[in-house]
Amino acid sequence: MDGVSNGLPNGSGNHETPAEPVALFDSAIFRSYLLALLPPVIGALPDELDSLFDEEFDEKVTRFAADNGGSIYVVKVREESEDDSPPTYVYHLTPHLAYHPTHVTTLALIKRGPTLDPLTPLASQLHILNLFGGEETPYEGLHAVVSCGVKPWFDAFVGARAGGRDGDTRMGIPMTKKKFAELELSLLHLQQNVEIPETHLVIHPVIQRAVEQAVAANTPPNISNIPANLLNDSSFLNSLHGHVNSWIKAIQSVTKLSRDVVSGTASQEINFWLSLERALDGIEAQLRSDEVNMVINCLRNAKRFRATVSFIADTGLKDATDLVHKYNQLMKDFPLNELLSATDLDKIQESLTLIFGHINRKLKLSPYPIRRALPLVEAISRDFNDQLLRILTSHRLPYTPYETFDRLLAQTMNIFRTWDDLIKEFTIIAREAIKKRSERFIPIKVVPAHAKLQERTRYLRDWRKQHEQLAVMTGPTKGLGGVGMDVGGMDMEEEVKEAYEVVKRIDVLDVSVDGTEIWVAAENAYNERVSRVENQIIARLRDRLGTARNANEMFRVFSKFNALFVRPKIRGAIQEYQTQLIDSVKEDIKHLHDKFKTQYRFSEAYHMSLMRDLPPIAGAIIWARQIERQLLTYMKRVEDVLGKGWELYAEGQKLQSESTAFRKKLDTRPVYDAWLHDINRRNMGVDGRLFEIVRLRGGGFQLAVNFDPQIITLFKEVRNLLWLNFQVPHAITNMAKDAKRVYPHAVSLMETVRTYGQTLDLVENNKGIEWLVAEYRNESQRMITKGMNIRWDYFVNQYDTTRYVSSADGRDNRHIQFVREFASIVSVLQDKSNSVIDLYKDILRSVEDLATCSYTTEAFSELLAKVQAAIDRLNLEGYANLEHWVAELDKKIEGILLQRLTHIIQVWCTEFDRVDDGDTRRDTLPLRDITNKRRGDKRIKEEKFLEGNMTLKPIVHEIRIQNQVIFLDPPIEYARSTWIKQLHDWLGVVCRLRRIQSSRYEIGLQMQGATVSETNYTSLLTRFTDNTLERPFALIEVKVQQLKDYVAKWLQFQSLWDLEAEYVFNRLGDSLANWQQLLTEIKKARSTFDTSDTQKSFGVCVIDYEQVQARVNAKYDAWQRDILSRFGVKLGNAMKEMHASILKARNDLEHHSIEGLVGGPARRF
Repeated sequence: MDGVSNGLPNGSGNHETPAEPVALFDSAIFRSYLLALLPPVIGALPDELDSLFDEEFDEKVTRFAADNGGSIYVVKVREESEDDSPPTYVYHLTPHLAYHPTHVTTLALIKRGPTLDPLTPLASQLHILNLFGGEETPYEGLHAVVSCGVKPWFDAFVGARAGGRDGDTRMGIPMTKKKFAELELSLLHLQQNVEIPETHLVIHPVIQRAVEQAVAANTPPNISNIPANLLNDSSFLNSLHGHVNSWIKAIQSVTKLSRDVVSGTASQEINFWLSLERALDGIEAQLRSDEVNMVINCLRNAKRFRATVSFIADTGLKDATDLVHKYNQLMKDFPLNELLSATDLDKIQESLTLIFGHINRKLKLSPYPIRRALPLVEAISRDFNDQLLRILTSHRLPYTPYETFDRLLAQTMNIFRTWDDLIKEFTIIAREAIKKRSERFIPIKVVPAHAKLQERTRYLRDWRKQHEQLAVMTGPTKGLGGVGMDVGGMDMEEEVKEAYEVVKRIDVLDVSVDGTEIWVAAENAYNERVSRVENQIIARLRDRLGTARNANEMFRVFSKFNALFVRPKIRGAIQEYQTQLIDSVKEDIKHLHDKFKTQYRFSEAYHMSLMRDLPPIAGAIIWARQIERQLLTYMKRVEDVLGKGWELYAEGQKLQSESTAFRKKLDTRPVYDAWLHDINRRNMGVDGRLFEIVRLRGGGFQLAVNFDPQIITLFKEVRNLLWLNFQVPHAITNMAKDAKRVYPHAVSLMETVRTYGQTLDLVENNKGIEWLVAEYRNESQRMITKGMNIRWDYFVNQYDTTRYVSSADGRDNRHIQFVREFASIVSVLQDKSNSVIDLYKDILRSVEDLATCSYTTEAFSELLAKVQAAIDRLNLEGYANLEHWVAELDKKIEGILLQRLTHIIQVWCTEFDRVDDGDTRRDTLPLRDITNKRRGDKRIKEEKFLEGNMTLKPIVHEIRIQNQVIFLDPPIEYARSTWIKQLHDWLGVVCRLRRIQSSRYEIGLQMQGATVSETNYTSLLTRFTDNTLERPFALIEVKVQQLKDYVAKWLQFQSLWDLEAEYVFNRLGDSLANWQQLLTEIKKARSTFDTSDTQKSFGVCVIDYEQVQARVNAKYDAWQRDILSRFGVKLGNAMKEMHASILKARNDLEHHSIEGLVGGPARRF
């Protein structure tokens, strides 16, 4: 059942549902719980509790246990009894609260859950709250519950969560804290309010009945409603008269009510006047009632004017109401609660500003006396002091880290300064109010209640700062801690910590007499322990100062320990170094004097100023001020180390006087005045033409911008001088403004003209590109012509529209547009010139390489392709006169290629005409370029490359015999054609190269009808001035002729086969002389083939006769044998005939007589 009941949803409409858990909860459990709880909690006697357990007890408990939420109350009621008898009490159990003076105590039992579980102890299911009664008001008890119970419990919970500030803000915790503070404050105000007595005017019963009858009859009340006999009844009238007098006394008790503003709080003063206004308004409302009017009319009717005429005047109600209304101009909406409910220091500062802003504003309107306003401000000061103390105490200042501590106290001191500033303002307004109201003069002096707290926080902040400096210097990572922590058996860091522990145990913000005594005692104990640490620090400091080699090292030591010099004991220990430090500073000041005497123009600062674009006068002033600042730094350094009043000593006084005199010399005013006088004397207007022509010293003219650079310097000077807080005259400022307006255009023009001049020089230095950039140059010159008619006045007087109208809409001033266009055109000229120069250098490099590159088609084509690519780029970028320029370049390339052709022909002729020495066969070698001969390491690679392509090889011709016919294979004409072809190949390396063209990007249709231009360099062959080209062909013909002559000798041997022996013999006949001559010639002719060689070399041609040599030799031998044999026969026959003739003659001679021989015919013998 319990599980079922717990599972039912809240707010179910079933009426039987709550009955089931009610049956389960036994009221006896609650009864026994109350019997155990009430005696100790509310002092109930057991026999008195019988009244609590009446017949309705079970029903009440059952309903309380079953209802969702809710609470039940045990009320202790005091019974009325005689004075001398002891009081008796009755107890009631009720679900509803009621307040009555006889209720001594009310105990609230509040459920923590929706229903009571009988199985769980009631102590864990119920909240118990004791509400005391019996007093006039419950404000004090409620204030105690909120301030001492609910609010601290909430703060403790928030503090334990340790959530971030942002998280708290999102959850609304600061707002809740503020509401708690406001509730606490409201309950406190209710306690402190001065009770204004309630005034109830006594009305005669007859008058009361008459008014009620008139109201019932729905008619206006009138004296006619009163019986006529009573209107003249003296006892009735006397009774009414007595009532009026009592009214006057009761009203006067309120109107004459006042309070001493000096006592109590500011909120009591404010609430007093607001409550008084409400009471007076209530009295006025009663006086306007029908009953009072009827009483006054009755008395007037009876001629009792004494009571009626002075009634209002006697009460003083009107004057009191007017006065209270005027006072409440100040009291209404008084933002005091902002201060009293502030939860942090920022809120306190804001509330002070709001409070005094309200007071200062309303005091001008409200006649609230200044003599009351002063104590009111002092009462605010007391509230301010209490609130500030409460917030600072909550932070536990001695335990907070130094950063937090310093931030809090800095914020506190700032709040005190805010108070002082606001009090000054209040004092001024109060004095003005006294004069304005013609009040009796009183001294305007506010004695702040927080003065002691202010002094304590200031002292505490300085004290904690000194302690922190000491703690840092004795810490393990800095200062003295790491050098020797254990000096003289003392751990300095631990000693400082223990000294501070003494202070942490006291309330440092207690400014009462006892609190001050406790603070003094704790401080003395702290100082006693710290003094031992100070002695150690002094010893170490003096040791370091003693070992310092120069003043800079001393100052370095001082800078390290400077934080401790605020301690008088340590400060006194370094006084002996005073003279030494003053001498050091004197030396530094002497260096400053030397630096100043070198003058600004010769200093390094001058050159740095030029780099930083600082004009000379402003630069000099800044330089002087830097020296002055350095001088002040030296003076401050002495003061930091030696303390205030150092200049009172003799040496210090002399140093002070020297520095003062030097500072007078550093005064920059004369420099500024001289510059001002110079500017006023000169005419520095911005006028004249835009350009001017300047005659150069070396002759010639140059374009320049007609703009005085001093004007630029002027506006920069004015700008920097204004930054340096100088008062520049209006006329010069206007002149500078004109210069500043023109400056961007002038700088742009000067830069453009300079760029133009540099570009022209660049073009002049790079001959050969003038034609290409001529169009851009002409465009620049047209702009210069246009600018010659423009004057600077147009720029000065123009309306600066660029500030309001963007330049995108094209409405720029035409003169500004000219500057931009001129800069753009010159920029294009510069870019185009630089681009074409780079390309031209690449082209020239490639053209020059044509004279020295390898003599191969690939090498030449690669270089010409680079040149052509550059020309195509020039064409694509639209350079002018490209066709003429390319034609000139082509002529230069033709000249180089012509030289290469001439040289290659010479090399070819040399190679062709070379004849090998010795009997060895000529090796097959490529034709070597002269370039390859020069480049040693590349030669082999290039020769190999040439060997596989274009070579001049020796041609081998073979003399062969076939079918008894001798012939040359291949014929001589083949050699001629091969050599001519090889020559053509070498010439074709150059002649077949593709010519450079300027119009490759032009549309081909434009070329229709035009003559087709030459696309290669074949025409170079017609350019030789001498017989260079004829020479190789002549050499070929000579070589062919040599071959023919040699081969003809071999071909003669064909006759060995063709001739018939008999024919030869017949031709020779019987003449032995012919036969002998033939044999001799045969012997000589054998030298042609009768050798050990098998070939004959003619340089580029070899005749191989190995095949025919043996056969010719054999044939020759046969012919020689035949002829020799036949010659032998012929010779033998001749010899025989001769022998026969001789014998015959001998015989004949022998037969003749000697006589017959003389003179006879026989003498012929």
